[in-house]
Order: sequence, then structure tokens, then C-alpha cells
Amino acid sequence: MPAQTVELRIGKRLLWVGGAAYPLHNIARVYTFVLKPKRQEATMRFLKRVGLTLAVLMILTMIGEITFLGSDDSDGFVRFAWVGGLVALVVYVTDLLTVLTATSHHVVAIETAGPSTAMVTGRNTEHLKQLVGYIANAIENPEAEFHVQVERLMISSPQNYHFGDNVNMYGGSGNVGITHA
Repeated sequence: MPAQTVELRIGKRLLWVGGAAYPLHNIARVYTFVLKPKRQEATMRFLKRVGLTLAVLMILTMIGEITFLGSDDSDGFVRFAWVGGLVALVVYVTDLLTVLTATSHHVVAIETAGPSTAMVTGRNTEHLKQLVGYIANAIENPEAEFHVQVERLMISSPQNYHFGDNVNMYGGSGNVGITHA
């Protein structure tokens, strides 16, 4: 399947990524990085789900045996619980395989002063680094213009990927990044 492309263009102090416009003065950071699937987190989530599901199934089996004292109702209740558990396990395996088979992408990320981030990808990392330079130059020189076709970033589920930097904040709420001596 050929990669879908999107137009990346700078003109009249605007960065266009496809149909989205970003004012150059609002761009806070432009950089390249490798967008990687959260494989470890997906594996841990899978193991927790399986453990919890098996524990619930064991408890339901014991409740069914104790409550119905081996009657036919007990067999139906236990069978229903285990069929539901197996369906849940199939869903968990599918979710895990989706993340484990997902590919990493080299991307250019364009972050704005607000919450918006635009990302494009490409096979050639040197070309992506050039794009960062072009955009940084356009921020410094508002009269700069350029136009290029880049690959559209196609991922099935954004929550399965690590985006940007990870920052851990400890010690209360309302942190603003200021320390007092």
C-alpha cells in the first residue's frame, strides 16, 4: 500500500500541515524523534487483565458450586462465566498483539504554545532533520516560504504510543516549574 502524503507548506507566516494552519509565532518546539509503541505497558496490562479475569472466574466457579450445590443450574452458571472469560481473553490477546506488532515511526513533531502538536513521518531521517531546519529558519525569518510533500502519520491507536518527553512531578498539585530557595 503506498504511503499517503500530506502537504507541508510555509508561507505568509503560517505553517500548513495538510488543511491545518499553525501561526509560526505560536510554534514552541520542532524536533525529530522515534514514535515507539508502548510494548512493555501493553504486556503488563495484558498480564493484569488475565490475572484479574482468572481470579474472577475462579471466584464465580466457587460461588456457583456452593450456591447451587452441584445442580444443573450450577453447570450452566459456571459454563456461562467461563465462556465470558474466554471471550474476554480473546479481546485481551487481540489488544496485546495490536501493540506488539505496531511499528515505530520516525517523525517530525511541531508543538505549539498550546496543547496542539502536528506530526509527519518519512522513511528518510535526514530529510526529516532537514524539515526541522526549514521550519526553524521560517520561525526566525517570517518571509521564508517552502513547500514539500511528506508522509501522513498513520497509527491505529494513539494511546498505544509514547509521545515526546516524560516528566514525573512529585509533591502536590498546581506545579508551575518554579523553585523557591
